[in-house]
Amino acid sequence: MHKRLITVRREFDPADVYQYPEHLRSFIDSLPAAPGVYIFHGDSDVLPLYIGKSVNIRSRVMSHFRTAEEARMLRQARRVSYYPTAGEIGALLLEAQMIKQFQPLHNKRLRRSRQLCSIQLVNGLPAIVSAKEIDFARAADLYGLFSSRRSAQQRLLDIGDSEFLCYSLLGLERISHGRPCFRFHLGRCAGACCGKESPQEHYLRLMDALQQMRIFSWPYAGAIGLVEQGAGLRQIHVVNNWYYLGSVDNLSEATGLDKVAKNFDRDGYRILSGPILSGRHEIIELE
Repeated sequence: MHKRLITVRREFDPADVYQYPEHLRSFIDSLPAAPGVYIFHGDSDVLPLYIGKSVNIRSRVMSHFRTAEEARMLRQARRVSYYPTAGEIGALLLEAQMIKQFQPLHNKRLRRSRQLCSIQLVNGLPAIVSAKEIDFARAADLYGLFSSRRSAQQRLLDIGDSEFLCYSLLGLERISHGRPCFRFHLGRCAGACCGKESPQEHYLRLMDALQQMRIFSWPYAGAIGLVEQGAGLRQIHVVNNWYYLGSVDNLSEATGLDKVAKNFDRDGYRILSGPILSGRHEIIELE
């Protein structure tokens, strides 16, 4: 009787092919222990391999050197360059801007979204709107930023389920006026569709769930400069409609930047809304 041989295939382990990138060691000495953006370059002069940011460029780049999962990128890399910034805000802004501009091979996030949607309250009822339809920087009553209409609708479904809201009042299904919805019979709707709950109570619970996702309108008439001071470096980050236009060293240079903001930028909003609205940073109105 022949015994059947069973071959066990071991899962791929990046450590099996990892080798310390000795060819990049010479670039470490020039890297500062300060905030900024760093770039891993390959053979191409126009297409970077990877763009990252850190409050300590040197330490962060060295951590890449010790990461086996990045063996492929490290083998392709030929040199490392960097751009210093005054602090973390500048590093975040520059990283997001450069990734969108250069589309590095090994960056999987902060790419341009083809579609950006939000939930807007129109006459007290939620509707899914697109950044192509309205200006998210100036529009009122926006909640959440989503990469598609489907993901925005899913969030409404999740809110409806968790808060026992009526799908019909959320615009997610149609029922005859005054008749209970199917979810009411299942005990999953509090009954705003059939008078068991008042529309006001339903609205307040919806608002309570949406409030944590509120998108704040641009609070200035035009462009502003957000001042960030670091050790030996002061930058003015020029922003309009939550869109990052660039960083300069003095106000005379700020006036040379294009003041017409482009489409609403989700990454710019997420990076800048906290620092701008917190009141902890010096803000200079440029117009």
